[in-house]
Amino acid sequence: MPLRASLHTPATLRMEDRYAGRADGVALNGEAITRLLAEVGWQPEQLARRLNECAQRHGRVERLHLKTPYKWKKGDVPRSPWPSLTTALLSEQLQRMITLDELGWPDDGLDAVPASAGLELPWSPAGALRAAEVVNEPEGMMHRRMFLTLLGSALTSSAHEWLIARPPRAVASITGRPLSGEVVDQLDAVTASLRRMDDHLGSGQTLGLVRQHLSTVVDVLRGRSYTDSVGRRLHATAGELLRLAGWLSFDDGHHSQAQRFWIAGLYQAHTAGDRGLGANILGFMSCQAKDLGQLRQAVTLAETARASYPDTSPKVSTILDLRAAEAYANNRSVTDTRRALDTAFDRLTDSRPAHGDPDWAYWVDEAQAHAQAGYCFVKLEDWSRAREHLRAALRIQSNEYTREGALRNALLATTYVKQVQPDLDKALALGDQAVQTLTGQVTSARCIKHVRNLVDALGPYRRTHAVRRFYQDARELVAV
Repeated sequence: MPLRASLHTPATLRMEDRYAGRADGVALNGEAITRLLAEVGWQPEQLARRLNECAQRHGRVERLHLKTPYKWKKGDVPRSPWPSLTTALLSEQLQRMITLDELGWPDDGLDAVPASAGLELPWSPAGALRAAEVVNEPEGMMHRRMFLTLLGSALTSSAHEWLIARPPRAVASITGRPLSGEVVDQLDAVTASLRRMDDHLGSGQTLGLVRQHLSTVVDVLRGRSYTDSVGRRLHATAGELLRLAGWLSFDDGHHSQAQRFWIAGLYQAHTAGDRGLGANILGFMSCQAKDLGQLRQAVTLAETARASYPDTSPKVSTILDLRAAEAYANNRSVTDTRRALDTAFDRLTDSRPAHGDPDWAYWVDEAQAHAQAGYCFVKLEDWSRAREHLRAALRIQSNEYTREGALRNALLATTYVKQVQPDLDKALALGDQAVQTLTGQVTSARCIKHVRNLVDALGPYRRTHAVRRFYQDARELVAV
């Protein structure tokens, strides 16, 4: 939903108009926000909570006191960024444009635009290069711009465009000194190292390095000459870096930023002619959509990814099946979930010749398949099957995936709390391991969310001494 300059009142709004009313008939006494809250069915505290979630989703550090919206109902004017965030949030909830003029609030100086802004580009090598440049601009250059997370049909539009775009005829460049394929090999080696660094350190410590490396690849694409095959490889390298940057942003809770990276990554995958890379990006977009509560869109993205992939690598097909299973599980579709999981596990033992698994598919193995199956059964509230798969994942996982180990511990702990006869001792032991890993070894807002879910699940037992102790140990972590 485009929320551009129409969110803002004219810059010429007089200061005294804030409290004295407006000549155009829009009152500034809180009537508008009161009416809109009644229409959406929220109390001021609910609005504050939703706004804090919205701020986090857009990468903002500000947080609102739960009682502050009561002052807005009495006529106080919120400070930046709350006016723009409020219009964005209410527009999403009411499915129509809510403007600052309607609320009677002045321009707060933020330019609120959808995450796709600046990425309405031709599906060509030039468009792909421009997309990579746009999303990798230094953050300081955009501090007055707020990118709004795409929801609804806007989530899937870029996927459909990628699916039907005509392939480029030529990707060669005649600008600058010639570039050999050996240089691309070296660039890909750095990319592979960054992927594995993320496994150990998490998103918070890796994204900056990924952006720096992406800048190097973009500079090479812009300033060197190369053949068609080398050019396609370079765009595939840029696409994988954008996929990784999107994953790191998503893992750190920055949803709109992740969407921008992934949309730009689809442009690279198209130019490279790499259907597997594009399908993998759609799989990650599906994973994010389910976390945003966009369950129909999550299924659409996952199935688009499966349908678009020519099934040349069993590992890639397994990844796409697991993404589909997660989407169906969140949508409470038991049959579709189990069917997708069965297909994924069948592919893991697929002995037919493949045309080579891409390096980015290294992470999918039996442990990961069991972990994602466990997640699916947690969502379906099938605690025994969830526990069976999560135990298997923890038993056979390597020591490389500390973040995934923390996630599996948190999910497994939840099954022990939720079962008919809760086993708090096992749940707290696993929860302690997750907290320890996420506090001292690896950063991941996504995994912290699952620890927070465990804390919520333990709510009925909060008077128990051991649970109170766990609450204390996890307090700082879940407050992030």
